[in-house]
Amino acid sequence: MAVEKLRAQFTKVLDPLVSKLGFVNPNHLTWSTLVLALGAAWLYTNAGRDSQGGWMLLGAIGLMMLASLFDALDGQIARTYGKASDYGDFLDHTIDRVVDIILLVAIGLSSAWLGDDVWLGYSAALLTLMGSYMGTQAQSVGLGRNYGGFSRADRLVVIMLATVVAAIQSFRGVGDFAAIDLPTGTLAINPLSAVLLISAAGGAYTFLVRFFASRKGLLARLSASVGGESEG
Repeated sequence: MAVEKLRAQFTKVLDPLVSKLGFVNPNHLTWSTLVLALGAAWLYTNAGRDSQGGWMLLGAIGLMMLASLFDALDGQIARTYGKASDYGDFLDHTIDRVVDIILLVAIGLSSAWLGDDVWLGYSAALLTLMGSYMGTQAQSVGLGRNYGGFSRADRLVVIMLATVVAAIQSFRGVGDFAAIDLPTGTLAINPLSAVLLISAAGGAYTFLVRFFASRKGLLARLSASVGGESEG
């Protein structure tokens, strides 16, 4: 999506910083994103709907932005200084998935914003993981990694924007936008519950987009293979 397309421009912006970080082990940066995400998760889970909660939400955004910077730098440093490895690639993708789950589940565990609807965080995490799985599956069968659908960058931007709105609401004492009736009960609609709904829908959408794109690619390859054998 749109945010994913900015990756090349963002990479160029980081070039001056990368030129000074040749001494850094990119795997250490990768691990640091997990530590930062755990800190953000704690802030999300414990942020109330008062001024203190507002500052905690802003703190969560700060940690997420720093984690995103480190996540961008680790790969760029590895490629620039010949430090890229299969282990580094494996570690980067693994930590990314863990961070995704931690953040979504933590938001769902925020009693001040989600009440007892903890299922929403787990649902968003599961569907997000399924979307990511389709990307790696495409790569595993030789189609190349599929980044279609609601990307990780898109999701992180949406989470951060929603968190800014939630922080403003906390400072001003603004209540929920609305409430909707679901089979599980009444769900209060506010920035953090909305971002979980968007992430869940985005995960399902990504799963379908990547599944059908992979299906198309595999069937085309099969057709070409069968056609080649027939000609032979």
